Amino acid sequence: MSPTSSNEDPRGSTARRKPGRTGHTGRSPLVRFLVRRVLTALLLAVGITLVTFVLTNLVPGDPVSANLGQRALGDPAIVAQWRAEHGLDKPLPQQYLLHLQGVVQGDLGTSQQSHRPVLDDLAEAVPATLELAGVAILISLVTGVAFGVIAALRRDRLSDHLLRVLSLVGISVPTFWLALTAFYVFFYRLQITPGSGRLDPSMSAPPQVTGLYTVDSALAGQWDVFASALGHLLTPALVLALYTIGLLTRFTRSAVLEVLGQDYVRAARAKGLPPRVILFRYVLRSALVPVITVAGLAFGSLLSGTVLVEAIFAWPGIGQYAYKSATTLDLPAVMGVGLVVGGVYLVINLIVDVLYGVIDPRVRLS
Repeated sequence: MSPTSSNEDPRGSTARRKPGRTGHTGRSPLVRFLVRRVLTALLLAVGITLVTFVLTNLVPGDPVSANLGQRALGDPAIVAQWRAEHGLDKPLPQQYLLHLQGVVQGDLGTSQQSHRPVLDDLAEAVPATLELAGVAILISLVTGVAFGVIAALRRDRLSDHLLRVLSLVGISVPTFWLALTAFYVFFYRLQITPGSGRLDPSMSAPPQVTGLYTVDSALAGQWDVFASALGHLLTPALVLALYTIGLLTRFTRSAVLEVLGQDYVRAARAKGLPPRVILFRYVLRSALVPVITVAGLAFGSLLSGTVLVEAIFAWPGIGQYAYKSATTLDLPAVMGVGLVVGGVYLVINLIVDVLYGVIDPRVRLS
């Protein structure tokens, strides 16, 4: 036996050079998984700018007529000047390239209704909607997942039937009707909840840090403002959360029941593992993968579908801003709202993909 052969790996020289789990790039599968998702999100972001631009320009109506009075419309010079100021005199491909350049530079144009930069308007409206939708999805996740697990563990019992009926009611009741009813009953009739808006009229907004009144008031130590902001927030958040609670309850129940029938769960029971360990270590870990998808889409829907709730509760969020922009054909503002909503869905999908990779190793290894 030669000296060299005694030190060789029995699998040969190629086996010694074979990369490990991190691959030839030295990155772990999770890192490569995240890089692919981020690159995909960037490509989709460019597509969102194109889709929002095309759809906004296909909306019937003339923004010139919507923003100029009748006397101004009769003067061709004023009309031409207005179109030139807003870039509407250029061909559509050139308008899109200018729009894309502005998006990259952080310039979404000037709103035709407020005469302010669209980015400034969105900076005031988006935090209000984020606060409302964030609290709603938090309530939905905690309540919906808990209800779904209870219904699955007590299948075909009275509590299961009651929770299924409640979830069906939550899915079936129109959100705008529920908002009107809640506002009329709890504020107008019983007077146990605050009125519309984000704060009591006698209070000023806290020093802005995040734009979320509950967070900013807590950071500033203004606990009276915090109590007022939380009181104004709970009713519309609960109204928004009811549909998502029903959806998550039904979906979680189905996912947990499917996992409970798997062989590895029966094997864990046969080994004598405590029910709590089986539930949290085996059942919920597998059942949460599809539930995360529903929760992510639900949060995107909450964030982009708060128009009627914000109108009823006079909540100065992106829903009201989008409605006013659409009625006045404020094209830069409409495109700005479209970009924000599309960006929210991209971020949510990216977070969902990351959670997939963390919870289920098979996703990142594939």
